[in-house]
Formats: sequence, C-alpha cells, structure tokens
Amino acid sequence: MNEMNRQPGIRSLSSAIQSGVHRPPLVKQAECERHGPFQSLCHLGDIWLGCPACAAAEREAERQRDEQQRRAVRVQEWEARMGRAGIPERFRDRTLDSYVVSCEGQQMALDFAQAYADDFARVRKTGRSAIFMGNFGTGKTHLAVGIGLQVMREHKASVLFASAGRMVRMVKDSWARNSGVTESDVVAQMVFPDLLIVDEVGVQQGTEFERNVMFDVLNDRYEQRKPSLLLTNHSVEDLSSKYLGERVVDRLREDGGAVLKFSWDSGRRDIGGLAA
Repeated sequence: MNEMNRQPGIRSLSSAIQSGVHRPPLVKQAECERHGPFQSLCHLGDIWLGCPACAAAEREAERQRDEQQRRAVRVQEWEARMGRAGIPERFRDRTLDSYVVSCEGQQMALDFAQAYADDFARVRKTGRSAIFMGNFGTGKTHLAVGIGLQVMREHKASVLFASAGRMVRMVKDSWARNSGVTESDVVAQMVFPDLLIVDEVGVQQGTEFERNVMFDVLNDRYEQRKPSLLLTNHSVEDLSSKYLGERVVDRLREDGGAVLKFSWDSGRRDIGGLAA
C-alpha cells in the first residue's frame, strides 16, 4: 500500500523534470563583450549557457592556478628537504651539470660522480662509500653536493651535509644541561640519512675525542650499509693515523669504496668560484 502511495509522487516529479528539459536544446544568438557573438544553448527551463570561449578560458585559468599551487607546494617541500640536508646556501646550485671540466682528471672525477648518483639505488644497498682527496678549490665539494642534489631529486633519498668540525660541535652541544638531546641522539641524526657528506675532514685538531665521534658515526653507518662521502685535503695515511683511524678508513674502502685524488690546481680563481 505504501509503495502504491509513493508512485504518483515519483511520476509527478519525473514529469515535472521532463517538462522543463529541451531536447534538442533551445538555441539563440548572444553577444559576449570579450569574444563577440556566439550561440547560447538552453537545456533546462530558462537557464541559458554563457559564452563557451569564456568557459574554456576559465577552465584553463583554473588549471593554471592549480598547477601553480602544486608547483608552490613542490618548491616548499624541496626547500624543506634542502634545509634538513644542511647544504649551505652557497653550494645549492652546484649540480653535476654545472661542473666545469678542463682536464682529464676532472672528467674522470665527474664520470665517477655521475655514475655514483645514477646508480644510487645499488649504492644504497651495498653502502659503497668514497673519499674525495685533494687541495682546496679542486671541486670536491661541488661534485659531492652535485651527487647529493641528484639523489635527493631522482631517488628521493635523504642527505645530510656537514663538516667534520660541525659534527664534533653537535656532539659537544648535546652535553649542555638544556640541550634537550643526548650524545646518542646526535649520532643517530647523522647515521639516519641515506647519504652522509662529510666536508673538511682533517681540519679538526685530531684529538682522540674527535676520532671517537667520527668512528661512532661512520662505523654505525658502515654496519647499516649506509654510504658516506668524505672530503679532505689530507692523504689516506693522515686520515688513518690522525683523524679517522685505520679501521674507519678500511671500512670506507670496502664494497668498492673509492679514493679519488683531485690533483689538479685550484679552479676558484679561473672559473669564478665554481670549484670548491
């Protein structure tokens, strides 16, 4: 009985809708102030559609606004990742593409850096590390940062850039009563990233405490198969005897770990600071 009572209402609503629908739609000439004359269509009742060119322009404008918003979000996310990576502002444009080659040794170094970045999925699995060794101004930092930027973009890897001195200071700062972090917390922060870039290895004084900090970080990364790039002006012998210890250097060279010697002259004066 209830079903029968509802049927007239359904039929009435359906009839009302159908009575206002024009098939085919009504057409009339209209004028757009921007695009000129157009044919306006009416599908239902007395609702006439506006200029199709204006509607298309509004859809395109909305698409562009959406794309701009998405681009802004991507830029914000990238800047946040750069901030977490600790890459100094001065070095953030040091890509592998912008590295200037003027001798065979530089080409070999660039080829290594490009292959390392391209193959980072495998590098991350094996924990393959590398040591860039040479005088200041020979491009060590440029290539290391270039690797870091590429693996961040293409492999979505986390990267941390820090000087050896900064790593030591971070551990010392954890000793303060109000620091809010422990020494273990600081070490864990440096062990966590997929790639650690340690600049200026050997600039520190070479104390036992400094060696212990470097050992704790680099050994933990070694055990977790996490790759590290070390940049230094010193020889392997100096790193082994004074600044890192023989065990750390040996472990950095395992799994195909490379030592690249940047033996050419400083390029800072010649190419306007591109090399570092």
